[in-house]
Amino acid sequence: MEPAPGLRIAIVTDAYFPHISGVATTLKATCEELEKQGNIVKIIAPRDFPLVIPAPTYPEIKLTLFPYKRLEKMLDEFKPDSIHVAVEGPLGLAARKYAKKRKMCYTTAYHTRFPEYVHCRTGIPTSWVYAFARWFHNGGSGVMVAAHSLIKELEGHGFKNLRYWPRGVDSELFNPENPIALTGERPIFMYMGRVSVEKNLDAFLSLDLPGTKYIVGDGPARKALEKKYPNVIFTGYKFGKELAQHVAAADVFVFPSLTDTLGLVMLEANACGVPVAALPSQASSTVIKEGENGIVSADLKDACLRALTLSRERARAIAIESGWKEPGELFLKNLVCAVE
Repeated sequence: MEPAPGLRIAIVTDAYFPHISGVATTLKATCEELEKQGNIVKIIAPRDFPLVIPAPTYPEIKLTLFPYKRLEKMLDEFKPDSIHVAVEGPLGLAARKYAKKRKMCYTTAYHTRFPEYVHCRTGIPTSWVYAFARWFHNGGSGVMVAAHSLIKELEGHGFKNLRYWPRGVDSELFNPENPIALTGERPIFMYMGRVSVEKNLDAFLSLDLPGTKYIVGDGPARKALEKKYPNVIFTGYKFGKELAQHVAAADVFVFPSLTDTLGLVMLEANACGVPVAALPSQASSTVIKEGENGIVSADLKDACLRALTLSRERARAIAIESGWKEPGELFLKNLVCAVE
């Protein structure tokens, strides 16, 4: 069935601004597309709750305490036609409980390799976390997933009702124009994103590469990495146009993560005309067209050096194909199918 505009959609997420992440960027862009189509969208996030604590080992992420009563009041007042639960956190659990209690259909999304992410931070076996993730996601009417290959993988782990939901990129904001003048010898190899253990940054920063390495972003691993790699330039967070200008100034964007399911930052780098060097992963296999907008190799140094030879114009052209209109439409279609 074709989606009809005018739905009241509640998106409940444990990950949202002011904390910077691909999840937050994705939800903001999706909300804007849904509203363009005539829907009314309410994003409910930790910022809406008075009791929050820093996440263990990752204080930038805020976890809500006892959110159910306040969430229940907010959803009762909003009266949503559909609820989307974005993250497997305290708010996500509360939203799941609300939908079950009201016998409402709801969808979820598999934004990151949650079991592997938890294992990186805590050592908890992935099999235990997959059991929780199956319970969390299979209780809904559909699980939105960024790649067809990931759908097949999750089916192997016992996930059900998986629905394709790709990502896009703001190619107007992220563009090759007016790159900032960065210090350091060329070529410049850059990572942009969270500076945390699950991003596998040692695999990049330990490489013997010519030129200069840049880390644009921040996170709990920054201090340790700055101490370990004194020749790497850490800029901290950059936002908006300034962020795009930093990325556009790079020669190669390096993506060493093995836990991301998509890696929105790779699309943003390509939109700035910067080719990507990445390790083999779910994310890199989804975004990279080998030899066109990037290089994927288990030898990350080799990928970095070969990416230097790729066309910046081609990288930009591929990124422009990935706008937010289609992802927004598919998100809405997934919601309508769930309600039906």
